[in-house]
Amino acid sequence: MLWIIAGTGVSYVLGSIPTAYIFGRLLKGIDIRKFGSGNVGATNALRVLGRGAGVTVLVLDALKGFIAVVFLADLVLAKSNINAEQLLRVGLGLACICGHNWTVFLNFKGGKGVATTFGVLLGLAFNIAGLKFIVAGAVLTWFLAFLLTRIISVASLVTAVTLPIYMLIFRQSLLLISLGLLLCLFVILRHKSNLKRLMQGKEPRIALGRKE
Repeated sequence: MLWIIAGTGVSYVLGSIPTAYIFGRLLKGIDIRKFGSGNVGATNALRVLGRGAGVTVLVLDALKGFIAVVFLADLVLAKSNINAEQLLRVGLGLACICGHNWTVFLNFKGGKGVATTFGVLLGLAFNIAGLKFIVAGAVLTWFLAFLLTRIISVASLVTAVTLPIYMLIFRQSLLLISLGLLLCLFVILRHKSNLKRLMQGKEPRIALGRKE
């Protein structure tokens, strides 16, 4: 039990690493929370710091989730006698996402969790065969929604809503369907400000041909 508790704590702290904030300090000496949307995530890093930094933050935030459900979970499983492997990986993944969304390093105000959620799902797909198709479907959904709207928040919200639907279509376990619903709720709640701007027609679009 101690290994499980420790693993959950480490996963939360791992998720809490504010990548966009760190890059803002290192690259431009700024607090990214005072620029753009004020969010500590890849999208705001893209707008404020440029494409290179934005893509790097995206990859690193996703990597946090992947490490939590693959390498950290493997370590805990090796050290403990737990039989509920899938439950452990899901739990560590959720802890990592919560760390990103409510980071202890920035007064519990973090990012929106989309990249870290993707990393968690990708990591789970390495151990749960059916999830490979769901992750592929989610990625395709995101890109299609983005290409149609050029609004990152819309693509993320559409993907979040379709995630539990994909879980049902591919007949995943009750645990994974519940996870899909919870992740969908997380994404919607974290995008409240985006939803408000969307209703006002003020949500910015990404110009695909723009150079930074």
